[in-house]
Amino acid sequence: MRHIILLAFALVAFMASAVVKPGIEVLRDGGFKELQGKRVGLVTNPSGIDNNLKSTVDILNEAPGVKLVALFGPEHGVRGNAHAGDAVGDAVDPATGVKMYSLFGKTHEPTAEMLKDIDVLIYDIQDIGCRSYTFYATMGVCMEACAKHNKEFMVLDRPNPLGGNKVEGNLVEEGYFSFVSKYAIPYLYGLTPGELAQYLNEEGVIAKRSKTGKKCKLTVIPMEGWTRDMKFRDTGMPWVLPSPQIPAPENAFFYPVSGILGELYIFNTGIGYTLPFECFAASWIDAEALASNMNALNLPGMHFRPINYKPFFALSVAVDKSLQEVHGVQIYITDLDKANLVLTQFYFLQVIHEMYPKQQLFEQNPKRYAMFDKVCGTKEIRERFCKRYKVEDIIDYFNKDTEAFKAKSSNYYLYQ
Repeated sequence: MRHIILLAFALVAFMASAVVKPGIEVLRDGGFKELQGKRVGLVTNPSGIDNNLKSTVDILNEAPGVKLVALFGPEHGVRGNAHAGDAVGDAVDPATGVKMYSLFGKTHEPTAEMLKDIDVLIYDIQDIGCRSYTFYATMGVCMEACAKHNKEFMVLDRPNPLGGNKVEGNLVEEGYFSFVSKYAIPYLYGLTPGELAQYLNEEGVIAKRSKTGKKCKLTVIPMEGWTRDMKFRDTGMPWVLPSPQIPAPENAFFYPVSGILGELYIFNTGIGYTLPFECFAASWIDAEALASNMNALNLPGMHFRPINYKPFFALSVAVDKSLQEVHGVQIYITDLDKANLVLTQFYFLQVIHEMYPKQQLFEQNPKRYAMFDKVCGTKEIRERFCKRYKVEDIIDYFNKDTEAFKAKSSNYYLYQ
């Protein structure tokens, strides 16, 4: 009983600390007026919650005047019970009895059959503001499907954990579009899901990609209380991991720091240990020397400490067959606003090449070039960098699209 009382007090204190209302709460506070009499499909996962940790699935299932008829699960599934990259099958949600469709199996896009019994398709997922993180791509293809099949689409907005001002990276180029680089946006795009949906719709991206020439019928339910300078902790909202390797809001900061590097399958980035995306390590690295050399770069907003650890598991046998001890650095972000997150991994590659010039950093797994380039949105980054292993050879190309994107995307800001 004592544990229950303590938990209740903790939950009340937590609820009181929330200064931002997500879109689902705003929709509910408005009496679900936008959904009255409509048959609803919901695209969500465990991160779709209110500030009391109640699932959007259950909120809509209980909403008066609303009929929840279908659930759609992205990567990891509606209830988050699928491993990264695993195909997810169709099923029935045991809690509600509502049919669940997978958008990470045979198809990424809702089919006409899936949509035939709904009037409006709703999206409510906590994203992390990074192009290679696939939930925004799921949102986009759902918008395309709604444009094709003349269905309404609604976004219940949520914060960008990095804030609304962090934009880094080049746009995706022709030949490099994939589900990890679905649309021509920077690697970090500085928009909430609702703002990104408006950008894709109003800039003609959905009309073009759906091959309909039509925008989708889009409604965004904005948050209340969010401002562009807020990081997730500033919101006071509860965090439910949107995928297994993003257990805390801060992991959203580190994902763009090491996620591209991870595609080479030659370094451990903390995946399989307790620090996902927070490390650069390998069995053959001198941790003390690497930390010293990384800190000597004086990268704004970044610091590195030596670390030695043994991963508990590997996501792929190709990454680490024996789970041996690795040595490297733990990454600290001391000032998120000043740090250039994405380029940090290229500075690491630059330093490692200087320390171990005989190590074939890219040549070890040439079959990974395709995925590396897809995540980068171009082959130019890899090809330019590999000539001398110098960040100065890619920095202009990497940054060439950011200011223009900021100017264009600011037309769709919902928050100041």
